[in-house]
Amino acid sequence: MYQATAMDQKIPYDDYQLPVVFLPSYESPPAWIAPQDRIHHPDYNNELTQFLPRTIILKKPPGAQLGFNIRGGKASQLGIFISKVVPDSDAHRAGLQEGDQVLSVKVNDHVSLLDHLSQAVEILKTAREILMRVRFFPYNYQRQKERTVH
Repeated sequence: MYQATAMDQKIPYDDYQLPVVFLPSYESPPAWIAPQDRIHHPDYNNELTQFLPRTIILKKPPGAQLGFNIRGGKASQLGIFISKVVPDSDAHRAGLQEGDQVLSVKVNDHVSLLDHLSQAVEILKTAREILMRVRFFPYNYQRQKERTVH
């Protein structure tokens, strides 16, 4: 014979002692696709070369704008990232994009591993020819945006 337990009884909402959190309804996972069929399936992106480091070369005439903004630095512990690229700018045409992490900057044959935002801004503002090593890293860029208020 079955005996009712405390778990079987419904507790009115107002009688809960702790805050109640309502979870979103369950969403079924996507249909299974066999590994050998994933390479040409539209739901899978197997192109990982977009995440490899690449070199960007920018030449800036005196008084001209760089065509991009940066954010981050040592305080965020995630690096310096390109936060905005002006459409149709030299930076845009060179291939910079929002979410690129700046790995190093070479100005006047001097390579800098930038970690302080103010240092990076000063170097980039005064340079005439910039050789940047960047990689597209949207995951850490998003984390960096969440940590800082810009």
